[in-house]
Amino acid sequence: MILQPYHLYIERTDASRNMARYYAMSIEPNLFGDICLLRKWGRIGSNGQMMVHHFGREDEAVGLFLDLLRQKRKRGYHPRAVKAT
Repeated sequence: MILQPYHLYIERTDASRNMARYYAMSIEPNLFGDICLLRKWGRIGSNGQMMVHHFGREDEAVGLFLDLLRQKRKRGYHPRAVKAT
């Protein structure tokens, strides 16, 4: 059972390098009661790639979630900018 929701969507864009990437993660239970960390990444607008990690305990999944978040923040990923209307 997951105690709180974990969802993340971050982007990295650089027009001078023609770079527009996204990275998404979430922690969810599967049908067998295991805890899964789902990772999706790719070019913005594409389906990209996906990887699923299975864990027996939520704290293990949260640890990897936070480690990956730190790595991506160091590489320049940030939450999507909200455009004013």
